[in-house]
Amino acid sequence: MRSFQSLFLLALALWISACGDNPPSESATMNEATAEIDKRLAKYVPVRLTTDLGMLSDKDKQIIPILIEAAKVMDELFWYEAYGDKDALLDGLTDDKLRQFARINYGPWDRLDGNAPFVPGVAAKPAGANFYPVDMTKDEFEAATLEDKASLYTFLRRNEEGGLITVPYHQQFKEKIEKAAGLLRQAAALADDAGLKHYLELRAQALLSDDYQASDLAWMDMKDNQVDVVIGPIETYEDQLFGHKAAHECYVLVKDMAWSQRLDKYAAFLPELQEGLPAPAAYKAEKPGSDAQLNAYDVVYYAGDCNAGSKTIAINLPNDEEVQLKKGTRRLQLKNAMRAKFDKIMVPIADVLIDESQRKHITFDAFFANTMFHEVAHGLGIKNTINGKGTVREALLEHASALEEGKADILGLYMIKQLHDKGELEGDLKDYYTTFMAGIFRSVRFGASSAHGKANMIRFNFFQEMGAFERDPDSGTYRVDYEKLEEAMAALSEKILTLQGDGDYEGVAKLVAEKGAIGGQLQADLDRLSQASIPVDIVFEQGADVLGLE
Repeated sequence: MRSFQSLFLLALALWISACGDNPPSESATMNEATAEIDKRLAKYVPVRLTTDLGMLSDKDKQIIPILIEAAKVMDELFWYEAYGDKDALLDGLTDDKLRQFARINYGPWDRLDGNAPFVPGVAAKPAGANFYPVDMTKDEFEAATLEDKASLYTFLRRNEEGGLITVPYHQQFKEKIEKAAGLLRQAAALADDAGLKHYLELRAQALLSDDYQASDLAWMDMKDNQVDVVIGPIETYEDQLFGHKAAHECYVLVKDMAWSQRLDKYAAFLPELQEGLPAPAAYKAEKPGSDAQLNAYDVVYYAGDCNAGSKTIAINLPNDEEVQLKKGTRRLQLKNAMRAKFDKIMVPIADVLIDESQRKHITFDAFFANTMFHEVAHGLGIKNTINGKGTVREALLEHASALEEGKADILGLYMIKQLHDKGELEGDLKDYYTTFMAGIFRSVRFGASSAHGKANMIRFNFFQEMGAFERDPDSGTYRVDYEKLEEAMAALSEKILTLQGDGDYEGVAKLVAEKGAIGGQLQADLDRLSQASIPVDIVFEQGADVLGLE
């Protein structure tokens, strides 16, 4: 990608040409950007990432700083994937606040504002980020006879003749990958838990080879370790051109053993819930792995993709469809980050946009459950199309992530209803439904550049058409119609499952185009949240020093 300086100079030259004898100065242009930066930074509220380390062994306490160092390597790799030359960008920014905001976004594009550039002279963000040449077209990619061009773990680059070639991640990042692998081995040498030791050793090998399945299987086999780490190229959200390429990230985690024990029982219901999905039999024929785990964690470090813009508060992994069908997945609830978002964002949103009579139904337990069952619901439905189009991810390309997030949201709510009816889930269903509605407002604010944001826009507009809620024009608040919400939930579930099973790329593109946009009234209501100084998301104070482990 072009450096920030070259983009800036090009834009400045074009501006000078257009403005004749009175062009704006470089400092004037930059001043305009810095004048807006306080508003942009106000979208985030700082949160200090800590946990109670008293239950950890001395060796576990030694492992955590080593894993944090490995996480920092993932941060550097993601910078390259998302933007390119990190130093060229940051060194060109003389304003500390602009530099801070660039770090939050891993580049000069505001992830909570549809990836709009916030640095003067920077062009629109390429849909393929830095995974592909900026000038590469979709047709050129499709015509290229490169066996691994759609691999999760290759970059597309140009050779000296201008043709496309692939470069594996482990070659592109050789020096840094070797450093990260060495750190994982160092942590493995300290690990008392045999499962953690084995996983760390295999994950180190995987970073060096781009072959992750063995380490994914080992990660699924871990049961008793209190320290955990998710590390490597994992999610494909950053590739909005095709959705082929995985981006590097890392979470360093401390397991809450008591909370995790409370959640154990729910994974066993997956096969039964799969059979009852509101869709024709062909779209639920796959059998989800029942050897899945539901665990609660405090996250003590985020790096890379998961730390860019809006922050993840729950994880469902591995993404490998073969591993999912064989072993299921692990669902990790990031309890401390979740609590911060509930207290600092969800409750204030409800006070502005939820009908006063229903605000009592906004609870943390419901927020936790909605988030948890979203992750569990990733294991439901279908991973492979029913008509020979390959996996759902392969068939739906850049739309796969948004539709999968939408599926997980709506099937998570379906699971809550089914488990509540069976007497397996406590509390008032109205708590879950009302908190779910407030959660739509929270996630829609992530913007069109986010798979989660798109999913929530589609659901909001679908629910609105089916009368699942109504807006009071006098108070500007929303009131949930619980009966119609259940009807909308079933209808949207069937629609998404059918689109996925059919691998219907055109149908999904139409759904995103028709229902993936924020309407005027909703935007005005979201603007009220900004006017009330309610943050959109959180940003972290984190590290070994914050944990007192330096």
